[in-house]
Amino acid sequence: MRTTDVIGALGALAHEHRLAIYRLLVQRGPEGLPAGAIGERVGLVPSSLTFHLQNLQRAGLIAQRRESRQLIYSADFAVMNGLVSYLTENCCGNSSGDCSSNCAPAAPAKAAKRAARAA
Repeated sequence: MRTTDVIGALGALAHEHRLAIYRLLVQRGPEGLPAGAIGERVGLVPSSLTFHLQNLQRAGLIAQRRESRQLIYSADFAVMNGLVSYLTENCCGNSSGDCSSNCAPAAPAKAAKRAARAA
């Protein structure tokens, strides 16, 4: 990923509504959600929702497709993975020890709490 693309993607995510929309679409998976359902779930009126969806789309983070009369939005997982790879590609690159466990994705908070209770 180019640095300018990374900056654009991070800038697009640096807003509470856009971050909420993006996380919702990542949770939903490749099938995505219609614009109306996204607006209902994040509490945005159509005009504000359109503004935020366009911002995420310009950054390349989400894709849009038409199904009949509805616009369906979904996360672009290749771009998401590219962004995460860019951010972590040199993780512990200058370390003298093995720190591969530091570069592994953290367990989601809910999963970590369940694991702690089970122990």
